[in-house]
Amino acid sequence: MPKRLNVVITREDKIFVAHCIELGVVSQGSTIEEAQVNLREAVELFIESFGADDLPDSQGEIVLYPLEVTVLG
Repeated sequence: MPKRLNVVITREDKIFVAHCIELGVVSQGSTIEEAQVNLREAVELFIESFGADDLPDSQGEIVLYPLEVTVLG
């Protein structure tokens, strides 16, 4: 049975870091696609190790957007 989980990918210097929000699993890659593949593998290994019975429910859809603010000073 498929399970939907939320992932945030950030760029840190020359690598992309992928973080599964619900499980706290993190992986990385030199491209976004590589980070996605590596995170999927890490999440699958996590589930194999700890089981799927207690997987948390998705936190809902996460929307990220750039926010510009004026900084006085």
